[in-house]
Amino acid sequence: MPVVQKPRLLLLIPHLGGGGSERVIETLARSLNPTKYDVHLALIAPCQNQYRISGLKATLHQLHSVHVRHSILPLLLLIWKLQPCLILSGIAHLNLLVLALKPFIPRTTRIIVRQNGALAETLRSRSHRLSRRAYSLGYRHADGVICQTEAMAREIQRSLRVELSKLLVLPNPTDVAYVRSHSLRHQDATPTIPKIVAIGRLVPEKGFDLLLDALSALPPAFNSTELLLVGNGPQQSFLERRARQLGLRNRVYFLGHVPNPIVRFAHASAFVLSSRTEGLPNAMLEAAAAGLPIVATPASAGLVDLLQNREGVWLASDVSSDALRIALQNALTTIRPGLRYPHRWIEPYELPRAIASYESAIDHVLAGIAR
Repeated sequence: MPVVQKPRLLLLIPHLGGGGSERVIETLARSLNPTKYDVHLALIAPCQNQYRISGLKATLHQLHSVHVRHSILPLLLLIWKLQPCLILSGIAHLNLLVLALKPFIPRTTRIIVRQNGALAETLRSRSHRLSRRAYSLGYRHADGVICQTEAMAREIQRSLRVELSKLLVLPNPTDVAYVRSHSLRHQDATPTIPKIVAIGRLVPEKGFDLLLDALSALPPAFNSTELLLVGNGPQQSFLERRARQLGLRNRVYFLGHVPNPIVRFAHASAFVLSSRTEGLPNAMLEAAAAGLPIVATPASAGLVDLLQNREGVWLASDVSSDALRIALQNALTTIRPGLRYPHRWIEPYELPRAIASYESAIDHVLAGIAR
């Protein structure tokens, strides 16, 4: 009996150990069925942490490039060597590169790109019109565009004029079982001081300056509340200076990059998402998996659709420090030490269900079935 060749998939990200977008692709590399697919993972930059490589079910390829734009030749050589049935790229600027290379790769190779953040933020550049044209042209020539929410799909269809049949709304795979077990195992049963945790790159769109302003404006009854800020980025010095100016020097802890940020959930009273613009952050999904109360800004239509009127969620009325302060104050007034919520709306994002959704989408694109 002839051996049936498994479809070869090539997953692409700049590096391991980045933000939520890289972690989604890394999770796929660890979780896609190896008996069904021949999975390969290509990294633009080399991985310095051997621990991150362990447990990968995919064959790893490191292109050893400093920047995405320097990876054109090694990426083309890898594609022609592997001749994958499908390429899945997970970061916006890498998506554009792969789609630009489409005329130079095997004609049978299909390309799926994943929009990793809010479209408005992706399109923000010195030449906004040129950026919009580039993404519109590129995404319209993809075989599939993965969107994190229905609202994101509507925005991409409207703004970039991508065919509806190419838009794939897929849940971010989240290891809910692991997050829950880890959080319960390490949970501090009697925290004496309210601790809120926020996670993300220290950049303006994450709105951590709004969070600092909101924290400083809380009534005196909440003056003991501490903020654990996980992440690094270009705004760190500015945010540290802002915290000092607001008198928060002893209440805000800049923890930098934490390889496994869920370790901070066990001792937290609530998770705060303060973003000005956002897709669907994995950190928030993991915080929900841990059962943490959620305080969030309405940073995208998709987030509002997901979080509105949920028990254990305090959604600010708008993206401002005052609205965030009101939501945070209402949450701190309500919650008690160690309180956790089931957050059943997280269930579609559970790892087995989300991976099954991704595999179904991959199979449909490989079969040429319009969606």
